[in-house]
Order: sequence, then C-alpha cells, then structure tokens
Amino acid sequence: MLQSLALRDFVIVDQLELDFVEGFSVLTGETGAGKSILLDALGLALGERADSSQIREGCQRAEITAIFRIDKRLETEMNTWLGAHDLPLEDGGKSLILKRSIDNTGRSRSFINGSSASLNQLREAGDRLVDIHGQHAHQLLLKTGAQRELLDRHAGLDDLITQVSESFKAMSATQKKLEQAESAGADIQRERERLEWQLEELNDIAPQANEWAEIKNDHSRLANAAKIIQGSQATIDLLSESDHSIESQLNQAKQEIDALAEHDPALHQVAESLNVAQIQLDEALHSLNRYLQKMDLDPDRLAEVDVRMQVLHTAARKYKVNPDDLAQLWIDTQEKLDALTAAQNIEVLRQQFQDQEAKFIKLAKELSQKRQKAAQQLSKEISAAMQTLAMSGGQLQIMLSPSEPSAKGIDHVEYLIAAHAGSTPRPLAKVASGGELARISLAISVITSQASFTPTLIFDEVDSGIGGAVAQTVGELLKQLGQSHQILCVTHLAQVAAQGNHHFKVAKTQMSGKTSSDVSSLGRQERIEEIARMLGGTTITDTTRRHARELLDQS
Repeated sequence: MLQSLALRDFVIVDQLELDFVEGFSVLTGETGAGKSILLDALGLALGERADSSQIREGCQRAEITAIFRIDKRLETEMNTWLGAHDLPLEDGGKSLILKRSIDNTGRSRSFINGSSASLNQLREAGDRLVDIHGQHAHQLLLKTGAQRELLDRHAGLDDLITQVSESFKAMSATQKKLEQAESAGADIQRERERLEWQLEELNDIAPQANEWAEIKNDHSRLANAAKIIQGSQATIDLLSESDHSIESQLNQAKQEIDALAEHDPALHQVAESLNVAQIQLDEALHSLNRYLQKMDLDPDRLAEVDVRMQVLHTAARKYKVNPDDLAQLWIDTQEKLDALTAAQNIEVLRQQFQDQEAKFIKLAKELSQKRQKAAQQLSKEISAAMQTLAMSGGQLQIMLSPSEPSAKGIDHVEYLIAAHAGSTPRPLAKVASGGELARISLAISVITSQASFTPTLIFDEVDSGIGGAVAQTVGELLKQLGQSHQILCVTHLAQVAAQGNHHFKVAKTQMSGKTSSDVSSLGRQERIEEIARMLGGTTITDTTRRHARELLDQS
C-alpha cells in the first residue's frame, strides 16, 4: 500500500509530505485547489511522462517520492522482480521507494530504492502496486492481458494456467527441435561425422573461457621472470638498500622539515605529506619483497605454457577462429551435433510433438470452458452492480474469442461495455465518457476485489455526473472495497466523502504573492465543516452542518 507521498516544488506545491493508511481515504476541496496535482505527482512516480511546466514557478527542480509498504501477497513477486533488474531491497524487501525528479531543462531522473532506474522499470513496479481509475490513462483494466488475468484469478484458475503454460513450453521446445531436424537435409550423416570428428578433437583440447588471455599473461610473466626479478631487486636497492637510497634521503628531508616546523607551524602540512610518502614507500618495499619471495623461474611451467599456447594457436588456425573463441566453438559444436543426432530420430520427435500438442489442446480447451463459465457469471455480477451506479440498462460482457496458441491458452479475453440499454457493446478502452469508465471500473473492482492483485486503488472523481442515492451507493461500494484494499478517492460529493475512514482536505493559500496548495488531515469536527461546505457551498448553515453530521453518523 501507499505509505507516504512527498512533493517538492511541484506545480503550485512548495513542500508537502502526506502519510496514508489502510482503508478508504477521501480527498476533497474546492475546484482548482490542487486535488488532481496529487494524482499527477503520483503518476510521475509511477513512470508517466513529465515536462518542465510541472516545476513550481521560479524553482530549478521538482521532486516526487512515493514510499510503499509491500503487501505480503506481493512480497515474493516484488523481490523477485527487483532481483531480476539488479535493484536493491529496502527494509528487507518490505518497502519500495519510487523517486522522480524533473529539472527546468525537462530532464527527468528516476530511482527505485535509491538506485537509478528507467521509466519503464517505474511503470512495471507501479503496475504491481497501484491502479488509478477515472479520467486518467493509467488504468490496468484497459489492458486486455490484465482483463484476462483478472478473470482467471477471479475464477481461481491459477493452477490450470500453470499446467497450460508448462505444456505449451514443452510443445514449443519439441517443435523447434523437429524443425531443426527436418531442415538438416540429405547431408545430415556427412555433417554429423564431421562434427563428431571436430568435437572429439576439441574434447581433447578442452578450451576454457578466457583461457587464452590467462595463458598469454602467464607466458609473458614466466618468459621474463629473470628480467622481472632483476628489475624488482634493482628497484628495492634504489629505494632502500643503496648508500644514497630514496628512503634515507626521505628520512633526512623529514628530519629537516620536522625541525623547521618547530619554528613555523605552517610547515606541519609539508611534514605530514612527507609522513604519507614514507608510509607509501614502506608499503611499496613490502609489496616488492613479498612479490620476489613468491616469484618462481620454474622452467618446467614455462615449457607447459609454451606447449598449451601452441595447441590453442594451432587449433584456432585450423578452425579459422580467434584463440579466445575456441571455448564457444566447443559448445556450438556439441549443440549442432545434438541437433543432428536428434534429426536422425525425426519420427520419434514427430510423435513426441503430436503427443504434447494433444495434451496442450486438451488443457487449453478445459481452461477455455472454465473461463467461459466464469465470464458469464462475472458479467452478470458486474452488470448488476452497474444498475446501482446511474447506468441503468448498462451491461458488461466478457467476450472470449479464439487466439493463437500461447502459454496463456487459446483465448483472447476482452471486456465489452454497453453503457446504456440498447447501446452497442464496445471495448472497455473505447468507452467515451470518463465518468462512465470510472464507475464501470468501480463496479469491476468491487466484484473482483478478492481476486485483484493490486493493493492500492485510486478513484479520480468517480462521482462525475451522479448524485443522490447513487452517490450514496458509490460511497458504500468504495468503503466495502476498502476492507480488502487501500482506497484513495478524489470526490466532490458529500455522500461519498462521508463514507471515508480517513479524510484529507486540499486547499489553496496565498503567501507573499504566491499561490500554494496544501493538504491537511481532518478530524471529526473539521470533517463536519468540510462536508457541510460540499453540501451547501460557500454559505454554511446550521442545517447543512446537521445534515453533514447525519451523513457521518450513517456511514
């Protein structure tokens, strides 16, 4: 769930940090107060596009930081995803920090748990954590893949989907081997004999990855061992053991400066530099002496390295590759031989493929039948929920159509919506009215709440175009959904706001000629005043306060 959201110099927000909790939270305020700014900021943290116009006027950079507490249901998946992208864990994998900064040149930087990340990685993380419903594009339910996954989870088909996926992968692997075998042609036996002979020779040589570079280094060192020993010893003499060694001269200089520093403290820094030089000189001498102790002329080892270099060099010339590439040639030769060996068992492969294909089709058809049954039931439940949300006569149809076989089966799943009686069902992504889309998403989210895999759901003005009893129903549905998810809702309706477990108010302020937006958490009495404002406008009376109190008491 979203734990906190921090903004700095974003649009008209100077500096703001909000802490969120579980359950159903509402955000209210006057039109233009900046409610949408919070969602825009969160959208940037989730990977949406940015531009320099979003930086507060007169500032150099805007920053947004969103901190999430990872739900136990997502902890393993999220940590696996972080590991796959070489991103660090935060708080032992129990938290996730998404950060975005934009400078006045339009340059944007993204971070996940303090490490630099791409916008695509922000989006991938965000898709696992947040789903924004409303008149914004960031809606997971608009993606057909997510629609299929939601149906499958709601129907409890995870185990069957795993079986279908594994069956498809096995079938595809066999099909690839079969295609390779069939394309080998009439010269398969001759090529196989050539590869067997080549593999036998490479097995004897057994070239290793990076071996050539290591052999060259060893040869250079061993061939020049006498020169290296002589030069190292001469260096030791020069540094320490000769009559006028650098060490003795450095000591003399050190003593001279130490004596002078007693008369002028300004020379202490010079004395310290000489001390450092002395330490580094001692370390160099120690390292050289240790190196000489380990250095071995070993002519036998040099002979071995000579022979190995010659073997590798000869093989590389023979097979027309660089010596560095011999190890990969060895691997490639084995793989090609395996493919050709399999090609001599084409009939076996064909039978294996047919058996695996039959198994896949059986499992995929079983999955398709269960999807169809679940789709009919879920369509009815969501359509019924739509009737209570000012969409009388509206229907949702979950349509299954044939698709190319894949690890997900043989179905294309798409949610079609008829927003009103008599209207033609259209894909959810093409519903014209943002208000309708928000309420449809709300109905789907409530019905499938137990199967939904996104812990935080955000509804932006789901009350658009509704009021009265429908508004009351929307509030009740959101509160119900808040029992299993974290819900954040931007609303203009008192009936919805009164149902919230927590209430935030967004307000504009003027200071030193500059406009700023601020957010505060409301207590009981403050909520009564805010809901009364939503009911009665700028003039708040005892009657509107009483009505506001009644709405809160009923929630």
